[in-house]
Amino acid sequence: MSAGGRRARNANPPYSAPRDLRRSTPAGPIGDDRESERTSGPREGSGSAAITIRRHGIINGVSRAFRVAAVLFDFDDTLTTPGALDFDRIRRDLACPPGTPILEHIAGLPSAEQRARASTRLNELELEAAERAQPNPHAEALVRRLQDTGLPLGILTRNSRASVERALHNFPALRPADFQVIVSRDDHVPPKPAGDGVAYAARRLGVDVHELLLVGDYIFDVLAGASAGALTVLLQPGDLLDAGYADVSAEGTPQSTTRPVLGKIYPDGTLDPAPDWVIRNLSDLPNLVRMGRPLPAGKFPADLLETFLDSLPNDNPSVLLGPRLGRDVAALRVAPTDSYNSSEEPPTLAVGADPVTFTTDDIGAWAVLVNANDIATCGALPRWFFATLLLPTGSTPSQVLEILHSVRKACAREGIALCGGHTEITDAVVRPVVSGAMLGTVSVDGLVDKRALREGDSLLLTKRVAVEGTTLLASELGDELQRRGMTAEELSACHSLHDKLSVVADAAIAASVPGVSAMHDVTEGGLAAAIMELSAAGRHAITVNMEAIPLYAETQRISVLLDIDPLGLIGSGSLLICCRPAARAAVANALSTAGIESTVIGNVGAPLDHSDGVVTATHHGTPVPWPHFDVDEVARVLSALPRG
Repeated sequence: MSAGGRRARNANPPYSAPRDLRRSTPAGPIGDDRESERTSGPREGSGSAAITIRRHGIINGVSRAFRVAAVLFDFDDTLTTPGALDFDRIRRDLACPPGTPILEHIAGLPSAEQRARASTRLNELELEAAERAQPNPHAEALVRRLQDTGLPLGILTRNSRASVERALHNFPALRPADFQVIVSRDDHVPPKPAGDGVAYAARRLGVDVHELLLVGDYIFDVLAGASAGALTVLLQPGDLLDAGYADVSAEGTPQSTTRPVLGKIYPDGTLDPAPDWVIRNLSDLPNLVRMGRPLPAGKFPADLLETFLDSLPNDNPSVLLGPRLGRDVAALRVAPTDSYNSSEEPPTLAVGADPVTFTTDDIGAWAVLVNANDIATCGALPRWFFATLLLPTGSTPSQVLEILHSVRKACAREGIALCGGHTEITDAVVRPVVSGAMLGTVSVDGLVDKRALREGDSLLLTKRVAVEGTTLLASELGDELQRRGMTAEELSACHSLHDKLSVVADAAIAASVPGVSAMHDVTEGGLAAAIMELSAAGRHAITVNMEAIPLYAETQRISVLLDIDPLGLIGSGSLLICCRPAARAAVANALSTAGIESTVIGNVGAPLDHSDGVVTATHHGTPVPWPHFDVDEVARVLSALPRG
């Protein structure tokens, strides 16, 4: 399902409202936001349901696509703490029978005078309660956090507008103006559980109702959201009976004395009607909302990718190196055939895949190089390449063949066999994309695994920072750079760095030296991201000496002209090498003999007991922050400036 798509909402039996809930809505006041106060604690025998229902929540992650364009909150007991409204008193004063919703009780009174008198009294009691209302401990921080993302927010309540505004005055940091829309019974739309108020709020907020997230603590919120087609979140920190759900296995139907129980809890924890998610606390909501917000250009967030990778099985003995954050290649043990010489260890198969999306200039060769680089970082020799070409509609045969010939020539230069792939013209892309898969071989003894990192290892960088980013920006923004003062000679020097994009030789030389513990090529996100990825993959902290990081004069010039940080600039062509201190000189000498520059830029620190990378930095001995970039500097600049 594509982002923003919706699953069919008929997965559960349709809800049929009790007779008193199916009456037409009268003009005038139609009741309170909540139909009961919470019980003081969990109901006996309800603990298993409360635990089982966690499978509906964000605890086990998100497995379907959705998009969040706005958030709509229920008010009482969602944004406020429970207990302000005295429902027993309200029911006594209004002579409302137990289990009957207060709004519908008023609507069912026989005369207009009785309905008006009951409505007036309800308004008075709500205002009294509003004076006592206090914010949910997480509500204000949540609203501010969502506002920072640019999301429009609203409130949907069965209460009067006056009571909501009065209650919000008790919030130290929130006011009615913090919500783009507040839909109350004064708006004269059918109340929850009808979906009319949800649809009305979506229109007022200017969003598709299918991209509206409704958060509430009672079954009416679930029913209203589902009826309108919105996404629904049930906030339920305690007993599900408080939310209007009861175990189907219970004898009879448990009933609250203050509001109806309309939903069911099945033995497996399934709810009917089912919200899209259940959360225990408002502080859980930002992580869920994040799953439905548009991503910026660049790499998928590392923490989300790591969570997915950690969920994959790792019990296949033929997988020597499997998927892991910061690891760009897999290593597979190849079973020997009957004719294979059993005295020899069969080679290990190394496999990697990477797309090229930033550039269209010689994109075929670029795809071969970046995929070969990935394979080389585990000590393998790149041998076989498969290319998938996606080109936009309107492309000509000559444009397609130019890319294919570029792939062929690059493979020939690197001694790689072009084995096949896929070529397609599609409206799914707006410029050419080449995605490659590279296979190579390495002996088991020659396999370089980042898990071999040890505290005290030296960290070396081959060549200099941002090789790829420098030549790429010169190709894509040549005219703009010249307008900003770059000479033709300087541009030519930038283009010449294209010859340094391969790290296959760098990696082969380093892997041949005993004592090398890890290698990692610098790609999207630049050196800043690469060292963080290396730390995460090797489960060790890393310290970097900022003054030691080498920079080409051409890179420095482009960085000044375009106001970019070279540490966040895509950097294929540079290889990070970790080695034991005793091997440092041998590695540097071997690289130098081959004409490859290398620089010691840091060292490996203490082991980590978690999978998050930790990078510290110093500048001439003074601690400084290690930079972080939400997107690669190339992506940021190319999105803002004309190419050519």
